[in-house]
Amino acid sequence: MASQIPTLEAAPGQEGAAPPRKGKVGFLLTLAVLLLGGGGAIAYYTLVLNDSKAAEAAVKDTQKAPALFVALDPPFVVNFEAEQLVRFLQVTVQVMSRDPATIDLIKANDPIVRNDLLLLLGNQNYATISSREGKEKLRQQALEAVRKVVSNAGGKAGKVEAIYFTSFVMQ
Repeated sequence: MASQIPTLEAAPGQEGAAPPRKGKVGFLLTLAVLLLGGGGAIAYYTLVLNDSKAAEAAVKDTQKAPALFVALDPPFVVNFEAEQLVRFLQVTVQVMSRDPATIDLIKANDPIVRNDLLLLLGNQNYATISSREGKEKLRQQALEAVRKVVSNAGGKAGKVEAIYFTSFVMQ
């Protein structure tokens, strides 16, 4: 009886050698390469390209047109009651925009702008506009009033960026 001796498989490259197993290992290796490559591409596009777009936007923001101002002269003078006393308010106003067409539109509609601001200023309460918060609220209301005039005249309200009180005297 011949004893059965276990046979060893031949080394790769020798005759009778079993082909290498490529199934799961090869698939996993290919999948890993694809995932890493795809992740790298996504990272590149989100980090590098978005940063360059943000940098371009920042450059455009710093290259804004210069601010243009319209002084609404003469100063506004209104009277109003405060605790049964007649009080006076004198305000010098300047409007800011970066758009020359909007500046021209404000100048062309100066009587309407002045009328609306006089009505707004004359309806104020002394106690309210005595505080910084009250003045800021009044400034915002004045901005909205000027934007409304610009919009009604066919311009773009958003082009009126700010209103500044360059003098504010109450008596």
